[in-house]
Amino acid sequence: MATMESLIGLVNRIQRACTVLGDYGGGDNAFSSLWEALPTVAVVGGQSSGKSSVLESIVGRDFLPRGSGIVTRRPLVLQLHKTDDGTQEYAEFLHIPRRKFSDFALVRKEIQDETDRMTGKTKMISPVPIHLSIYSPNVVNLTLVDLPGLTKVAVEGQPESIVEDIENMVRTYVEKPNCVILAISPANQDIATSDAIKLAREVDPSGERTFGVLTKLDLMDKGTNALDVIEGRSYRLQHPWVGIVNRSQADINKNVDMIVARRKEREYFATSPEYGHLASKMGSEYLAKLLSKHLESVIRARIPSITSLINKSIEELESEMDHLGRPIATDAGAQLYTILELCRAFDRIFKEHLEGGRPGGDRIYGVFDNQLPAALRKLPFDRHLSLQNVKKVVSEADGYQPHLIAPEQGYRRLIEGSLNYFRGPAEASVDAVHFVLKELVRKSIAETQELKRFPTLQAEIAAAGGEALERFRVESKKTVVRLVDMESSYLTVDFFRRLPQEVEKAGNPPGPAGTPIDRYTEGHFRRIGSNVSSYVGMVSETLKNTIPKAVVYCQVREAKQSLLNHFYIQIGKREAKQLAQLLDEDPALMERRQQCAKRLELYKSARDEIDSVSWAR
Repeated sequence: MATMESLIGLVNRIQRACTVLGDYGGGDNAFSSLWEALPTVAVVGGQSSGKSSVLESIVGRDFLPRGSGIVTRRPLVLQLHKTDDGTQEYAEFLHIPRRKFSDFALVRKEIQDETDRMTGKTKMISPVPIHLSIYSPNVVNLTLVDLPGLTKVAVEGQPESIVEDIENMVRTYVEKPNCVILAISPANQDIATSDAIKLAREVDPSGERTFGVLTKLDLMDKGTNALDVIEGRSYRLQHPWVGIVNRSQADINKNVDMIVARRKEREYFATSPEYGHLASKMGSEYLAKLLSKHLESVIRARIPSITSLINKSIEELESEMDHLGRPIATDAGAQLYTILELCRAFDRIFKEHLEGGRPGGDRIYGVFDNQLPAALRKLPFDRHLSLQNVKKVVSEADGYQPHLIAPEQGYRRLIEGSLNYFRGPAEASVDAVHFVLKELVRKSIAETQELKRFPTLQAEIAAAGGEALERFRVESKKTVVRLVDMESSYLTVDFFRRLPQEVEKAGNPPGPAGTPIDRYTEGHFRRIGSNVSSYVGMVSETLKNTIPKAVVYCQVREAKQSLLNHFYIQIGKREAKQLAQLLDEDPALMERRQQCAKRLELYKSARDEIDSVSWAR
């Protein structure tokens, strides 16, 4: 069975580690909070409720700053460690490791100075806690969180929001289900007006997490007592109320020893006619033992849920570390290997986009199946092969020497003029596919998880991919234009040989000199236009099939096979310093990895701590 010391000490060690990483309950939303899963005892009270005196009485030392107004302006995590009788008392601060304070007046000064370092001397507050550990034979093993006193009025130099700010800070602690609330109220005031009880009632209506403490019992008006409260008749809690008698202001001024003050407190309850029957369950010493025992039982009950949270957090952090990637080696060979591995990871994703494993490659098919046919249909053949233009081209084709049988030159010029229009859709197809490929390169870089760490390498891969795609585009355009030019350079003769061979002379009468007018009828011109249109349609169907083949061969196929080939050659020639520059990570990702690594170390250490205590076996 684990001892009380080992359980509370376990939580103390984990709390200190949490604070170092900025985890103190609501301080960092980027990670799940281990602090919030740890049982704590939060000390809550209004100003002048005697809160500081209670803590000093539990410790047996004067060590807290005193004064008017808001004295406690940062949470103070007070961890008490019982040592063997006869050992010297000393204190340690988490922010000054390995320095032992045996003069508790210097402890008070350091609390004040450390508060001012964080908040300035403006009386502002801060949620960042101060960790103070006290080792003494006069304490029990216990951890308390002293919170700023609840107030209703801002003092000079503080904003009006200070009242609400303090309440919100206190709430972040006491509303957590793992928080034990130590609600301190002065006995010489009506319990119904107690700031501490009012807040505790809101966050813990059943009173299961609240311990009530009544201070200043010795300052009540003569003839009155606090038995209705202490015995649970005025306000009932699940745990017993504890009465406290603090040192008087005169004792404080005379620096009366706290051990002497404890003896006086015991004597007060032992001899009190009102509280004598409760003497064994009154006083600061009893309160400390009660809280220590309760905190130990709460920790024991919470260990399974704490372990579950730790294991879940370790799993999540290791998964994130896998995504963020491990630190990069410093030697050039390892860096070159890393760069090539990252390039291959990008290349795999890029190919998946093209081949259908990821979306995007279908847009290339859309260019061939939709955009190219639509562009071909919109070509202005109707205008080019209009009756008027056919007449003009055919009439001008032979110059002064009229054709003898058929207007072959007219046919050729009409066909060549028509085929030139195919250049536009052919080149547009190349550009459209180029645009898709560029987008897929960009998307693939963004989707390569391993590359997110290295913005410089991302930019280099994007530039290398863009340069390669531009080379492929240039070659593809040359090829598709050649396809069009090939159609123009050699016409399919059989197409025309299959056409009806007739020469239709004009039906006009002979001229005055008896020579016939050598002209064709409009019907024949229309037939020429129709024949050319049919031939152009045949070529259009051919190009509709061959242009995609050329584009895929010159662009898509090359992109799949050799997008980064030139980049690989250049990388192999770079020096170590240049390689290191490529692996210069995004500072935000470096910071996130560092935070994850530290948090992972915390959780693994906490898991080991829990496993080390005997009850966990």
